[in-house]
Amino acid sequence: MINLYSTHISTLSIHRVGNKSRNESILLSKEPFKFDDELTPLLKEYFLKPFREKEENYYQFSHETDLEFHELFTIVSEIFSNPETIHEQSKKITKYLFDQSMHPHIKSGEVYVAYLENLQLDNEKVDAVGIFKSELKQDFLQFSESENQLEASLQQGVNLNKLDKGCLIFNVKKEEGYKVLSVDSNRYDARYWLENFLGVDAFEDDNFFTKKYLKFCQDFAKDVVFPAEDKKEEVMFMNRAVNHFAKNDTFEESSFVNEVIENPALIPEFAHYKTEKAPKYSIEDLTTFPIANTAVTAARKKIKNVINLDTNIQIKMDFINSESAEKFVEKGWDEEKQMYYYLVYFNREQKS
Repeated sequence: MINLYSTHISTLSIHRVGNKSRNESILLSKEPFKFDDELTPLLKEYFLKPFREKEENYYQFSHETDLEFHELFTIVSEIFSNPETIHEQSKKITKYLFDQSMHPHIKSGEVYVAYLENLQLDNEKVDAVGIFKSELKQDFLQFSESENQLEASLQQGVNLNKLDKGCLIFNVKKEEGYKVLSVDSNRYDARYWLENFLGVDAFEDDNFFTKKYLKFCQDFAKDVVFPAEDKKEEVMFMNRAVNHFAKNDTFEESSFVNEVIENPALIPEFAHYKTEKAPKYSIEDLTTFPIANTAVTAARKKIKNVINLDTNIQIKMDFINSESAEKFVEKGWDEEKQMYYYLVYFNREQKS
């Protein structure tokens, strides 16, 4: 979990990078950016706001041979060892980004490399290197006044409400490839930023395992529970699964299976499904791990608790008071109409 409100931008370098395949140039600033009281807070909000709004999916630098051959990892490691060299290292970062800018869809733009202090990661203060890129320009009117006349001219600039690309590289877990967060508002060139430039894989921490296991459970509910039983039981299975994660600090698969799978016939189906599908979710050998509450909260928001019927009627199940669905919703078959039905009990209708 991160807290960025006390973050301080210690140094900032700004360069410009073009598209190499179109023979566009690269501009490397001679000196670091000189801060002023008006622009600094605006830039801080521009850089960090997307990370406060985005779900925390961590990455780590990776290389098929060894991390010592990962160019960006090497540059960032030098910065953390000698922060005073960051401006010269920022030029190397920009040149490296320029070398990856070969696809014709990649846009030119400004590159910002910042040394950030006082970030909080998992309740500990850490430093980080921030790399950001602005690409899309917007038109705006610039006004000038001369005597009794107001003149307007059309100019282009960067919208400080939307960062195009960015990453935060935290000075933790160096041996694993650091912990990295990334944002990318422009999906047309995602491989260029994440794969070609950053060269990262998902960071396999508690958040990663919690999220992956819950996604595995969601697909099991859809692929196995629903065909074997019905939509109500699919929804209730996921409700029990999420609640199990929410009330425990550590996941134990045997305890989970016994508590969440109410139909004994589905227990061997669960084991078979995991054997068959586990590699897809990177949970092959995963039977116990610490639970990340942030991942549980995010999963609860995404899981659908609605039964959609082909008669254009929806039944919404309450995840908070799940016992109501068990006690007051019944499914049956009407011989006369040759249709299924849900019978819902209640005392009175509530005002919306």
